Amino acid sequence: MSASAPSSPRLAPDALGALQARIQDAATRGQVLQLQGQGSKQFYGGTPQGELLDLTRIDGLAGISAYEPSELVVTARAATPLAELEALLAAQGQHLAFEPPRFDGRGTVGGMVAAGLSGPSRATQGSLRDHVLGLTMINGRGELLSFGGTVMKNVAGYDLPRLMCGGLGVLGVIVEVSLKVLPVPVACCTLRFDMPEAEALQQMNRWSGKPLPLRASAAWDGALVLELAGAERAVAAARRELGGELIPEDLAAGFWRGLRDHSDEFFVGACRAVQGGAKLWRLSLPQTAPSLRIPGEQMIEWGGAQRWVTTPLPAAQLREMAAQAGGHATLFRSLDKSVGVFSPLSAPLARIHRDLKTAFDPAGVFNRGRLYPDF
Repeated sequence: MSASAPSSPRLAPDALGALQARIQDAATRGQVLQLQGQGSKQFYGGTPQGELLDLTRIDGLAGISAYEPSELVVTARAATPLAELEALLAAQGQHLAFEPPRFDGRGTVGGMVAAGLSGPSRATQGSLRDHVLGLTMINGRGELLSFGGTVMKNVAGYDLPRLMCGGLGVLGVIVEVSLKVLPVPVACCTLRFDMPEAEALQQMNRWSGKPLPLRASAAWDGALVLELAGAERAVAAARRELGGELIPEDLAAGFWRGLRDHSDEFFVGACRAVQGGAKLWRLSLPQTAPSLRIPGEQMIEWGGAQRWVTTPLPAAQLREMAAQAGGHATLFRSLDKSVGVFSPLSAPLARIHRDLKTAFDPAGVFNRGRLYPDF
């Protein structure tokens, strides 16, 4: 442990035992527990059910357990504020390359993993799931389980640390997570191009096939914005090759931060529309999928693989369009979730989901209905 990488003591055995006993009691009584950290993502997923279990109030469940900057690995407990973790990494010139969103500046490490969301650089830097090395959790029987470690390696069967990513807490309580971190890029620049959506998609796919230091992309309202990041020479050469309008550094940083945290103009407008009864959809598609020509407002990220949409189209029609394009549609924000948040599962996938839920949480203690209505 380097002198510049402080650590905190492990979760106190009495606090851990009390948490396990609380879960075992809920299982015995058939009680449902609603897991929550800072509550920044309560809008996401199905409507929370059960008695609130505030993980930020559990003694010792927050803090950095271990950090080795030279090894590019950090281990943090679940209730650790994301802001605290990122400040520690920034002091060493490192960061979470998958850029997890910080809604309203809030979020915890456990909530970050449970939601499984990644920011603008996901298409080139990998998703949250790609950066999780190990994980400790408590299952629905109150048992403490550990998976993975602190190095990247091949696995056989289910990769449980990654399985917890995006599971919205339905399998258990995350206690601690080990993450791969990366150095902050030496050089960055942002370029803007005026072009319609269809052309922007074609250009993003064309440029993605070249050895360019692309980090993030966004297409909205007749413009394509690219972020280049990497070695100074590589960034400078790519800038000369691509052309476009150079965006000042401070404006560019604010733009990408706004996309990451959903605080920019598009998402502010979408959230305002949601309060008026609209729905914000997140479409996950193959990067090469063409423009779907969906009526309404649309923001395209990840080279075309992620598309945010507010549209008057019925849910079934939008989901059918996404399926025909090789992807799926998730209801990201809405006051009315009766159409279902996530796309219906095929029979084989539904069986796998239920089997996993039964194996980890046989009494159905955790976050019932948050992922799918029946488990």
